[in-house]
Amino acid sequence: MRDLCLIRAPFNLGLRPLRPGHEPGTWRAPQALTDAGLLEALAPARIVDLDRPAYSTEPQPGTRLRNGPAIRTFSLQLADIVAETVGRGQFPLIVGGDCTVLLGGLAGARRSGLLSLVHVDGHSDFRHPGNDDDNLPLGSAAGMDLAAATGRGEALLTEWPGIEGPLLRDDQVAQIGERESRDADFAWHDIAATEMTLVDVFAARELGAAGVLARVEPVLARGGGRFWLHFDVDALDQTFMPAVDSPGSPGIDPDELVAILGTLAARPGCIGMDVTIFDPDLDPTGELAAWLVALLRRVLTAT
Repeated sequence: MRDLCLIRAPFNLGLRPLRPGHEPGTWRAPQALTDAGLLEALAPARIVDLDRPAYSTEPQPGTRLRNGPAIRTFSLQLADIVAETVGRGQFPLIVGGDCTVLLGGLAGARRSGLLSLVHVDGHSDFRHPGNDDDNLPLGSAAGMDLAAATGRGEALLTEWPGIEGPLLRDDQVAQIGERESRDADFAWHDIAATEMTLVDVFAARELGAAGVLARVEPVLARGGGRFWLHFDVDALDQTFMPAVDSPGSPGIDPDELVAILGTLAARPGCIGMDVTIFDPDLDPTGELAAWLVALLRRVLTAT
């Protein structure tokens, strides 16, 4: 077991409302997972709780991002906590929250040097101004986190104190689990022209855990062996994990996913991890929260 600092990040600002008056429920994930036994499963050495920021559907001046300024403020707070945690020699585990919390985690971890990113997600989250033909007045940052981490998009999400240039170079990223990239109408085909290492869900299922890890290895070296691990639970098939805002099929098999994530999380160079997009509003019985806690225990107690 790593010397964990559990950072509970009740956050939903990067998601769109699904209907008038709707507020995405991912902000409730930290408490729901705690109620399902997360502390008993992981025995964190320290717990840090962030305050829940207010969700708004109203435009704000100077940005096309929904909740843009509030996302920036929250991300900077999270970055401070992550930087301090890494400095203590502890392993920050951010339990969100939507995918935007990745940026605060990376911004904090980058203060102590270069790193790579293993982005395990059923979506590439690569929306940015160069490929976004959406005419909606506001954009959802949760679909932009990987683009922003590599320097694409508004300064609110791409420029960070004490860090020159983007959080990551393209060749320091491995994206695992994208399930829509082979569709004819896939919106973000330009990701294939980058230097990112891309292992979509179909390739991941063919390669198995050992093959996926072999593909990731050169990416880790480009960050000097230090890396951050992002786990969006929608990388799982919707038959296992339907309590997400954009469920889909196919997904990476749970046992294979545990093998991939557990092997990576156990490496000394893995300096932090975030878990995102679980929505307790879609899990009225709490059964899926308990299932996810058991999966995280397997990942973070792997040897």
